[in-house]
Amino acid sequence: MRYLLIDRITEWEAGRSMEGVKNVSMSEDFLEYHFRNFPVMPGSLILEGLVQLAGWRAAADSDFAHWFLMEQVRSVKYYGFALPGDQVGLRVELTGEEDGRLLYKASASVEGERRVVAEFSGRRVDMADYEDPEGQRKLFRILRREATLS
Repeated sequence: MRYLLIDRITEWEAGRSMEGVKNVSMSEDFLEYHFRNFPVMPGSLILEGLVQLAGWRAAADSDFAHWFLMEQVRSVKYYGFALPGDQVGLRVELTGEEDGRLLYKASASVEGERRVVAEFSGRRVDMADYEDPEGQRKLFRILRREATLS
């Protein structure tokens, strides 16, 4: 199963940062057992959403020639839950490069209150090795509201 955890890309500063949102719906299948009587979005999936946003940043900055592949979580702290009905604001910022690895600082919040703060690193990979670049370009335009599904 594959989770696409970015519902909209709201800001993009080329070469630097990107912001987006993930809407948590009660119909998300991961909520069924996490936790049975107290459904919350798993923190690991919020982290995955941040990594996916870094991927979109790498793709957009390279005209869809590259994607970001995380290799190491350097730190992650969880501060609270994302519940059904919440809109999780996601932000990633490229802070540098070390030994060929891209370094990111990332955060997730709900209504201005932080839920996750993380630092991770990884490398650029060729987009075509993982996804169809043209298909990803089209999806990006939809996530940015630059195009419609028709």
